Amino acid sequence: MYIAFKIALIMKKIILAVLALVIMSASSFAQNKKDGTPDMRYKANKEKKVEKAEHTKKDGTPDKRYKENKETKPAEKAKKDAVKKEESKKK
Repeated sequence: MYIAFKIALIMKKIILAVLALVIMSASSFAQNKKDGTPDMRYKANKEKKVEKAEHTKKDGTPDKRYKENKETKPAEKAKKDAVKKEESKKK
């Protein structure tokens, strides 16, 4: 009788420990809000954030007044680089 009680007590402890591990591991994966969007309070979700243009208009398009949003043509860029090289040679 005493052995059966001891075994039952050990089994309870094992079951509770496994249950606690399952609950903790499941909560670490639930990093989304109720609507399904990532919860930005977590570091992992902040790193996954897609890099967008910093300066945008209200409609979400890039604002061309800023340098990082301007698209330069390759020929113009090559011409600017050539002018810079010539200026540096003169000095």
